[in-house]
Amino acid sequence: MPLDKLTQKKQSSEWQRDDYRSINTALSELDTLIRDGIGKISSFIKKKVSVSNPDAISVKNINSTTDFTGNIKVNSLAKAATMSSTEKTAVTDAKKKLSELGFTTPQEITILAVNKEGGFDTVDNDGVTPKPYTLTLNAEDTLESVINKINANSGVTLFFDQNSQNFSITAKNTGDVKDGPEIKLGGSGDFFAALKLSSNNEEAGGTKGENVSITYNGLDISRPSNTFQINGAEITVKQKTMDTVTFSSTADVDAILDTVTQFVNKYNEIIKKVQDKTGEAKYRSFTPLTAEQKKAMTEDEVKLWEEKAKSGTLRSNSTLKSLLTTMRSSLYTAVDGITGKNNLSSLGITTTKNYLEGGKLTIDEDKLRAVISEDPNAIYNMFMADGSEKSDKGLARRLRDDIQSSMKVITEKAGKAGFVNNSFTIGKLVNGLDTRISTFEAKLTKLESRYYSQFTAMEKAIQKANSQSASLASYFS
Repeated sequence: MPLDKLTQKKQSSEWQRDDYRSINTALSELDTLIRDGIGKISSFIKKKVSVSNPDAISVKNINSTTDFTGNIKVNSLAKAATMSSTEKTAVTDAKKKLSELGFTTPQEITILAVNKEGGFDTVDNDGVTPKPYTLTLNAEDTLESVINKINANSGVTLFFDQNSQNFSITAKNTGDVKDGPEIKLGGSGDFFAALKLSSNNEEAGGTKGENVSITYNGLDISRPSNTFQINGAEITVKQKTMDTVTFSSTADVDAILDTVTQFVNKYNEIIKKVQDKTGEAKYRSFTPLTAEQKKAMTEDEVKLWEEKAKSGTLRSNSTLKSLLTTMRSSLYTAVDGITGKNNLSSLGITTTKNYLEGGKLTIDEDKLRAVISEDPNAIYNMFMADGSEKSDKGLARRLRDDIQSSMKVITEKAGKAGFVNNSFTIGKLVNGLDTRISTFEAKLTKLESRYYSQFTAMEKAIQKANSQSASLASYFS
């Protein structure tokens, strides 16, 4: 019975540990949701953009915090520089090895191609000297494998047409390099000469790259790519236009509303989970079952018993009750230092009328939609305002501080998955119980051995007495 009590106490401690960790997991999920949701400015600058001619241009917001409008006329699209063989080559099969095709090996080739910014990548140590792609060709390489390496790693695409026995090169990025060619080929051997390619795209067989040319709000603008950013908006031009294309943005109310709603729903889940665990009934007569007790019960009986035995492990827990109080205070107290929207009620978010729900939040969707349409940045500022004092911090910043502080306390008590027992309080208790259980089991084993010895000696004594009695009886008979 003393051993059973120790084992049951260990099981109860492990159940309590698991319940603590379950709370911590839920808190961590809320913390992550805040960080990636209402804690990001990008969640509140989502916009719907309307374009008068979506076949000609597309516009999406990247980091503009305000609504924008504009008009664009596309004069010409950006084009990539190209090169092609100036005459038919002697190459007939790209699958053959370079040695079979008559190339000198080993040799080194270099390819310098325009980058996305309309210039060239440079050597790291000076930031000025152009840095070409370099490849060493060996006799065992096939022409096909060389083409694949060039296409995968350089700034150009090399193509071989077996029918015409000609090669072409196209820059992967569009744009015009004003001070020279967009593609430059070099090396120590005869590779490009054998492909009948010039040393750059400004010579025979090449064409210059071109920048996109647009008129933006009456201003002539040139960019190296058909996709570019202006004032935080990403614009992609698709075709030349004769007429001006207009565009304008408005806040994406549905997307922002969904972000806030997800936060409120998750917060309410935490409130309910913590309230349920701290208010859970404790059935003291339902102790953890021993192995022998489980054997004598059906599976359903064991399940029903353990539901009650596990109940109440965190009943009236001071750490969790303190967390609820702190979280409510952080969310319901207005943010100092900001004007306008500085508390949840100004967004249409209030507590439910049922006080038994522990301060769950409810949303007046119409009011919140109106606030989002008016100024979504004000909502972000209310959640994420920074300050040295807690009263100056945004509601989400306060809440994250509360969550992380409580998670630290819970981790010190219950650890995390993978933690060794001696690194947290309940784990140390379990280790102590394991030691006591081992000691008691050793004591029982020793006691059992002593009893076996005593009973063996008694059996021998009885046997001896019986033998003597039989012997005496034989004399009388």
